[in-house]
Amino acid sequence: MCNNDQESCAKMAEILAIINVLQQNACTSETCLDTCDRSFLNCGITSLVCNTRPVMLYLNGGTALAMPTTKTDTICPADTCSNVFRVEKIDGCVATFRVLAPSEEGAEYPYVSTNSFFTMNLNCLCVLRCLADTYVEGI
Repeated sequence: MCNNDQESCAKMAEILAIINVLQQNACTSETCLDTCDRSFLNCGITSLVCNTRPVMLYLNGGTALAMPTTKTDTICPADTCSNVFRVEKIDGCVATFRVLAPSEEGAEYPYVSTNSFFTMNLNCLCVLRCLADTYVEGI
C-alpha cells in the first residue's frame, strides 16, 4: 500500500536525485558527515574511485524490498534475489533502480552489476538505507 504523501515523496526523490548526481560525478576529494546526502562518494585513499552508493528500500510495514537479479526470474528465490540497489534515474516521484548482486566470496568489492532494473513509485517508499560507497564494475 502506498501513502500518496507528496511531501514525503519529494524528500525521498530529492535524496535519490543527489545520490544519482554523485554517482554520475564520482569524486573523493571532500570530507563531511557520513549521511545519505553527503556531497561525495568515498571508497578510501587506496581504492578505485567509488561509482555507487548502494541503497536498501523499505516499504510500508518495514518490509525490505527484494528483486530478482536476472530478467528471467519473476519471483524471488533466495539465490537469485537481492535487496541492494543502485539508483539510475529519478523522474518526479518515480525512480528507476538497478539490482546489485552480491560478489563472489573474496572479491574486492561487495556487489556486482546486473542487467535487472525496476521502476518504483516513491510514494510506496518509507525508509531509504544507504550502504557504504563502493565501486561496481560494469556501471
